[in-house]
Amino acid sequence: MSLVNIVFRSRKSSLTKLRILKNLKKARHFSVGALIHQKNDEHIMHVFDRNTKSLQRERAASAQDANLYDYLKDEIGYRLADRVFDIKRKFKLAADIGCSRGYVSKHISPKCIEELILCDMNRFNLDSVQVQEGIKVRKQVLDEEHIEFEPNSLDLVISSLSLHWVNDLPNAFKQILKSLKEDGVLLAAVFGGDTLYELRSSLQLAELERRGGISPHISPFTEVRDIGNLLTRAGFTMLTIDTDEIVVNYPTLFELMWDLKGMAESNAAINRSLHLHRETQFAAAAIYQQLYGKTDPETGKTTIPATFQIINMLGWKPHPKQPKPLERGSGEVSLKDLYKLDEIIKEVKKIKNDDDQKN
Repeated sequence: MSLVNIVFRSRKSSLTKLRILKNLKKARHFSVGALIHQKNDEHIMHVFDRNTKSLQRERAASAQDANLYDYLKDEIGYRLADRVFDIKRKFKLAADIGCSRGYVSKHISPKCIEELILCDMNRFNLDSVQVQEGIKVRKQVLDEEHIEFEPNSLDLVISSLSLHWVNDLPNAFKQILKSLKEDGVLLAAVFGGDTLYELRSSLQLAELERRGGISPHISPFTEVRDIGNLLTRAGFTMLTIDTDEIVVNYPTLFELMWDLKGMAESNAAINRSLHLHRETQFAAAAIYQQLYGKTDPETGKTTIPATFQIINMLGWKPHPKQPKPLERGSGEVSLKDLYKLDEIIKEVKKIKNDDDQKN
């Protein structure tokens, strides 16, 4: 933790510093959602090697220094737990899918959830998860690729930084919807398409210069627009989707790549390049430092930023008593009049006061 400095920003900053990076835009925005939309009912596009991902998670979970790499997932888990608290309801039964080391569950208050099902594909993680006193706990070995619960049994489903490794994400959303009761809630966070754009650009430029071509070394991530489409197709209503951006400063590229391995967030794409040449690594580190490096004016130390874009999603299972949107054309104020909204509000209040005086 002493090697990193976490900086939080609310909006996405400018991603392009040199004109040459524009040539890599298509590769950078290659997303899982783009592949998912190409699938039909008979065929699933397998992007990730689930066996590789299982081995990565098992290795990270069993490491003696596993807690050193929890800083990012802890922060995101805390934010997701805070969103659960914002829903003014006590959920009788909830499931944490891909709970890992309990990054969300340890922040959940018994005032929010009565009983929690902890689900993970790794038994070692399940044994190490801690929750607050007052919450009933069940543990279940479950692969996010095959989500199975009793239909209409859950009030809440939580998932933090797990679903972006699922090949058949549309089916995963459908299974979650099926397991929820009417008016049940899905709250989840996944890495977005702008995650690690600095590392991706640096590796691509280094390989173009050293090897004369580009190999995929970072797994594809989904985009905000894809998440909205998939949730809508699955049947969720009243969607709320937003993004956070967390920037972590590292000494060099090598510390960043080492921490990604410790987080079990290493590349698990089927078509990934298994070997990154040593000379390419050093070239990428130099490019990274040149394009994105920062120098502390007080200490003179240089660091490189790594951006993690977090897509937060909230969706509700349909229920007859849920609020419905007004019919198209029923609005009383035109969008073109928004610039004089204050005047409109004053006019409405004046008319209301006059009506009250008459009555």
